Amino acid sequence: MSDRPSNLTIWCNAKFSDAVTRQLAEGTRAHSLVYSSVTSTSVLAAGQADPALAAADVAFGQPDAAQCLATPRLRWVEVTTAGYTRFDTPEFREGFRARGASFSNVSQVFADPCAQHVLAMMLAFGRQLLPSYRDQLTDRPWHYEQRRYDSRLLTGQTVLLLGFGAIGRRLAELLAPFGMTVIAVRRQTRSERGVRIIPEESVSSALASADHVVNILPENASTRNYVNARRLAGVKPGARFYNVGRGTTVDERALLEALQSGRLGAAYLDVLEREPLPPDHPLWTAPNCYLTPHTGGGHHDQDERIVAHFLANLAAFTRGEPMVDRVV
Repeated sequence: MSDRPSNLTIWCNAKFSDAVTRQLAEGTRAHSLVYSSVTSTSVLAAGQADPALAAADVAFGQPDAAQCLATPRLRWVEVTTAGYTRFDTPEFREGFRARGASFSNVSQVFADPCAQHVLAMMLAFGRQLLPSYRDQLTDRPWHYEQRRYDSRLLTGQTVLLLGFGAIGRRLAELLAPFGMTVIAVRRQTRSERGVRIIPEESVSSALASADHVVNILPENASTRNYVNARRLAGVKPGARFYNVGRGTTVDERALLEALQSGRLGAAYLDVLEREPLPPDHPLWTAPNCYLTPHTGGGHHDQDERIVAHFLANLAAFTRGEPMVDRVV
C-alpha cells in the first residue's frame, strides 16, 4: 500500500484548450487542482515562480526549477516536454533524490512525431522532393534526368543516432523495414535489438561511415557544441545531418562551413541555438539546408496526449507503482 495521501494538491501552469482542460479536471477530480496565476500555451516556455506552488504535492507543466527544489512538500514534478534542461543539473537531481521526490517528462508523447519528422526528411532528401518543389516555385524547369538519377534509396544505407532515448528507439523501429544499418551512441552500451550501440570513443569511426547523422542529444553541460568542426570534418563526404535534439548541441558556424564546403550533402534543422531564427541568419540561405520552426514533436492532439500521459502517471503515483518516463 502507498503511504501517499489520497487527496493531492496538483499545481498546473499549462494553458490548454477548453476540451483538454475538462479532460484534466475530470481526471483529477479525486484531488485538488489549482492553476498558476500565470499560464503558458507553449510547452517550451520557462515557468515563473508562483506562490501557489508552495502548497502543492504535485506540479504539472513548466514550474520554476529553483522553486521546485526549494519546496519540500512537492513530491513529484511532470514537465510537459521531452526536454528538461532547466532541471538537468546535479543539484536538482540530488536534491529530489535526497527527499524521495520524483521527476518525469513526457518523452513518449513526442517520440513518434519526432521520429516521423526525421523519416519524412530522409525520404524527401532521397526522392529529391525538395529540389523538385523549388523548381516548381521558380522557373519550372523539367529536370528529368538530374532528379531521376540523383534520387537515392534508403535501403542499405547507414544511420548514426547521436543519443538513443525514446525518439531514437522509435526512429530505429520506423527505419527497420528499409534494411538500414542503425548505429547509436549512448553512455550505457547495453545491447538493443536491431541497433548497434557504440561507446563515445567510437563516434569518429561511425561518423566516417554514416550516410545519415541524426542528432537527438539533450542540452546539458556535456553536449554543448557536441557537433563541432572536428566531428563535422570526420563525416562521410555527402552525408546528411538532422537535428531534432537541441540547437545548443551544434556549433552552427562549423555546420555552415560544412554545408558551404560541400562536406555535408544536406542538413535538416528543426531546432536552432536561437529561436526564432533571425531572418538574416545565414542558415536560411545555406546550400541544401532546410529548416522547420521547432515543430518536430508537434501533432494535432499533442495536448490531449500530454494530459493522458500525466493522468496515467498520476494513477501510478498514487498507487506507488512505476511511472512512465520517470527521470528521477
